Amino acid sequence: MRMLSSMIISKYFPHLTELQVEQFAQLEALYNDWNAKINVISRKDIQNLYEHHVLHSLGIAKVVNFKDGTTVMDLGTGGGFPGIPLAILFPNVQFHLVDSIGKKVKVANEVATAIGLKNVKFSHARAEEIKERYDFVVTRAVMPMVDLMKVARKNIKHEQHNAVPNGIIALKGGELNNEIASMKNISTVWELSDFFEEEYFKTKKVVHVTIINKK
Repeated sequence: MRMLSSMIISKYFPHLTELQVEQFAQLEALYNDWNAKINVISRKDIQNLYEHHVLHSLGIAKVVNFKDGTTVMDLGTGGGFPGIPLAILFPNVQFHLVDSIGKKVKVANEVATAIGLKNVKFSHARAEEIKERYDFVVTRAVMPMVDLMKVARKNIKHEQHNAVPNGIIALKGGELNNEIASMKNISTVWELSDFFEEEYFKTKKVVHVTIINKK
């Protein structure tokens, strides 16, 4: 039987604290409530919240274990993905969730406040408007990687703190060969099916692009 509840998170992340388990469990009611008011997840897909949105977001955590003190921008966060699940999992990492659609930022902000997240901030802004630098920019990418590089590379810090080099980490789906063929600085592409057994993840990937900026 498919696991549609928050139990699917504990299945793959068995060492959660009681607080983290509770925070993940609270997401279902919160997103159902907000989605009835503001459509941030498709009506057909809200029943798959944990598998298609929360666990998918945490795919990034299967390939990068952010060190305490790391700074991360979630670009195009929508209703808070992947930023909110990652912020729950990494309470000592600072997350900045950014989206150009104000009502989506409002939902993400309200959800984070309701579950007591202290390590997130929010901006209703376009990517081009954000000038701060971070160790990583993460995204559930809807734009091609080349375009993502153009808008996000300015936001990557020079100083390195993590085992994985600073850069962009994107959740992508489907065939990527053509999209990344011309890119020389793609570091690694991971198949999420190597980590998660559910059918949904068969075509899902995590792409890491190393960005080296001057100090």
